[in-house]
Amino acid sequence: MSLTIVKCGGAALSREPFVLERYVEHGAGVCVVHGAGARISAALRAAGLESTFVGGRRVTTEESLPIVREAMRQENRALCAQIGRRAYGLMGDDLGLEAERLPELGHVGMLLPVVPSALWGLLATEGVPVIAPLARGPLNVNADDAAAVLAVALGADRLVFVSDVPGVFVDGEIVPQLSEREISLLNGQYLAGGIVPKLQAAVLAALEGVRVDVGATAVVA
Repeated sequence: MSLTIVKCGGAALSREPFVLERYVEHGAGVCVVHGAGARISAALRAAGLESTFVGGRRVTTEESLPIVREAMRQENRALCAQIGRRAYGLMGDDLGLEAERLPELGHVGMLLPVVPSALWGLLATEGVPVIAPLARGPLNVNADDAAAVLAVALGADRLVFVSDVPGVFVDGEIVPQLSEREISLLNGQYLAGGIVPKLQAAVLAALEGVRVDVGATAVVA
């Protein structure tokens, strides 16, 4: 069975509520990994806490971690409700995902390519795992990174980044295809913010033979 990993940002769903329907089809293997950026930032503001990013990745303190986790849980429930009865909402730390801590980002980790048996089991039943990117600790994991690592670990055929940005723009035009070398050259000059970890994650997966699409831009090794 072919398998597609869909990394879905909340901003994309607010713009196009049924965007997931094109991927979640009967008989097709799909695993959804989601972020909760806007929801997390709003919750932190309400708690009087600042959102800080390094290289497009959120710094997560001990104080902010429970708020991040709760925002992820709410986002997970909303996504599952949209997908319907095939969806299985999973908090990554409860699922048993493991990560190596990135101390410069606080309580944040880089996912390890180890697939819990429960996840294999859900995919075998044609369920749609909907995963909040947390790892044991708990550690917050950037959703783009998590999607790429899971795509490689699961042997996925395709990784799709669904966001409110339709692709990678250079000089006002969407670039239809980018190589690892081109991304390296663009980084720092044209690229900043959340697109940076997205493209880094895309390269990681592409180098392992996964077809990767960032909106309308294909990333190749």
